[in-house]
Amino acid sequence: MANNKTASAQGLALHIGLNSVSEAAYSGWSGPLAACEFDANDMAAIAKTRGMKSTVLLTKKATRAHMLASLRSAAKALKAGDLFLLTYSGHGGQVPDLNGDEADKKDETWCLFDGQLIDDELYLELSKFKAGVRILVLSDSCHSGSVTRELPPPPPPPGQRVKLMPDAVARRVYTEHQAFYDKLQQDVIQAAGKAVVDPDAALAALAQVGAAAHATTLVGSFRPAVILISGCQDNQTSMDGEHNGAFTEALLKVWNQGRFRGSYDAFHTRIRAALPASQSPNLFTLGQAGGFLQQTPFTV
Repeated sequence: MANNKTASAQGLALHIGLNSVSEAAYSGWSGPLAACEFDANDMAAIAKTRGMKSTVLLTKKATRAHMLASLRSAAKALKAGDLFLLTYSGHGGQVPDLNGDEADKKDETWCLFDGQLIDDELYLELSKFKAGVRILVLSDSCHSGSVTRELPPPPPPPGQRVKLMPDAVARRVYTEHQAFYDKLQQDVIQAAGKAVVDPDAALAALAQVGAAAHATTLVGSFRPAVILISGCQDNQTSMDGEHNGAFTEALLKVWNQGRFRGSYDAFHTRIRAALPASQSPNLFTLGQAGGFLQQTPFTV
């Protein structure tokens, strides 16, 4: 793939940033954060400079319905060669896994304002994009490495906020809304028409970038080309900040207002080098993403 924008390609972007969640949906927990709305707006600014049309969903607007509607609209609109940029800044969470394919017996989630979006749902929605569409996902949250975790992360430094729904809250939320979350997982299985191999299993197989063939064996044909750059490893936490989350702040510095030159691989390496050892971003691919990886980041 060429690094330059083609005349026929278009770019759409969806930016999600939540500085809190609805207490009614999370058993009295509001999950206060400071920088997530800034993260979403700053990523939208990058998208604008690269010729993308963005939708920005902040806190109360960042509902399950709004996010899913935006994903489905983009899936219908984009064709081979087009780019979809999806950025998320907020808490990561977990719900019990129903189909038994998780080593830790949990499915990972993004904590949207009025309820969690389960990773199985996100994978299913991304799989609906047409063949040849390029999808870049930037996740500044916990549970965002291979989106799996077996052991709890170490405690954060004193006075710092982590983008992680506490386990006690996660258990309480699931108990109070079990029928809702169980049905979401069953709906995914039914929509797929077969037993779903969880995206965690696919991403966990991609410890080495470029192992797309192995992922295809696990999850079947995946038509779009996906790059996921995450906020941290599985046994770490993504940190909030005053103006940007740690991952997004490092990304913005490396991007340097568009002065960065290099591939997605190099971009990830530079971002990782800009963060402390306690938070090391991951990079994974799904689908035929080899050419995509060689492009300059955010190239439409």
